[in-house]
Amino acid sequence: MQKFIINGGRRLRGELALQGSKNSSLPIMAASLLCCGECTLHSCPGLTDVYAASRILNCVGCRCSFSENTASIDSSVVAETTVCEELMREMRSSIIFMGAMLGRTGECTVSVPGGCELGPRPIDMHLAALRKMGVDIRDNGGSIVCKAASGRAKGAKINLAFPSVGATENVILCAVTAEGETVINNAAREPEIRDLCAFLRSCGADISGDGESRIIIRGKQQLHGCEYTIMPDRIVAATYLSMAAATKGELILTNACIPETEPFLSVLEQTGCSIYTSEKKIYLRSGSRLRAIRDRIRTMPHPGFPTDAQAVLMAALSAADGTSVFEENIFDCRYRHTEALIKMGADIQVLGKVAVVKGVEKLHGAKVEATDLRGGAAMVIAALCAEGSSEITKICHIDRGYENMEEAVSLLGGDIRRS
Repeated sequence: MQKFIINGGRRLRGELALQGSKNSSLPIMAASLLCCGECTLHSCPGLTDVYAASRILNCVGCRCSFSENTASIDSSVVAETTVCEELMREMRSSIIFMGAMLGRTGECTVSVPGGCELGPRPIDMHLAALRKMGVDIRDNGGSIVCKAASGRAKGAKINLAFPSVGATENVILCAVTAEGETVINNAAREPEIRDLCAFLRSCGADISGDGESRIIIRGKQQLHGCEYTIMPDRIVAATYLSMAAATKGELILTNACIPETEPFLSVLEQTGCSIYTSEKKIYLRSGSRLRAIRDRIRTMPHPGFPTDAQAVLMAALSAADGTSVFEENIFDCRYRHTEALIKMGADIQVLGKVAVVKGVEKLHGAKVEATDLRGGAAMVIAALCAEGSSEITKICHIDRGYENMEEAVSLLGGDIRRS
């Protein structure tokens, strides 16, 4: 099991080019299944989740290769409609292949990531929407067996109870080749949804309204391949900006998506950092101790503060001057990283969905274990601004979303190594 060894106390300074978005790459790779031809995806990040998606595509008969941040996917032949449980377990977001497989073949068999049985859980929203589109869905010994009655899903009016990103993606993927028109009300508005729809339009899909709460999809018989560039990763941007802010550093991010990162930038600016933006560049300078944020930081669907940025900002504010309050409104169990931060000297109290962070003068190094992707990134930030040495284990979680994090941090002058 690999780990990071980090010696804290160094200011991070320098320039980084942002990687392509993980949360765009995965649904777009799934969407390539809908294309009877070859897709070339540029700025595709070299992540374990991306490699897992590649294995799923190859498993069902596509030819998928990956080189120098370019994925080449030939979906001329889809020979298999079952994705085995082992591959589904590798990636939490593998459920998006359900909508893509239904859109291409009219049937599929998948399992819930993690091997759970059907029951009350977030994917119920996905299943209810697909059923409205004429898809018969059965639980067969832990597998989800889906089949469109006429071999092709039917357009429908879908009213989502919550603007779920995953449910919105699955409906879009199924609807682009369905019979008739599909309308999604209360759709997710995240930038990654817009990126997915832009890719699908490049493949011949008829989609409008993405980025708003009502998306309209008019089904086509068939889509074609295309060449497409994945958008930059706004959550990776939030992570490295938090890292520079916490270490009193200075950072220039290139290949940045400014409007998409604005909900985070507007909050981070309240800490006293100097932040300037120009076309595809973000500049941050933090020469002194951060200020706590006066207003409660509430995670919300886009365009609100992103839940994926909650942990990394909390790590930076752990050593700020004053008290900051977080309210997590998207996911349960999203404060699992707080135990590690407390072990490193942070003063954090969690009360249900609220976390109260009283800034301390200094954090100190410790041995901690990454609990999840963003929680692991938060531990790296805390370790970089702490006194002494830290050891972070289970960094496989971090590798799911950050391409060679240790190289990026070292480039900025941080003392980090993978062991």
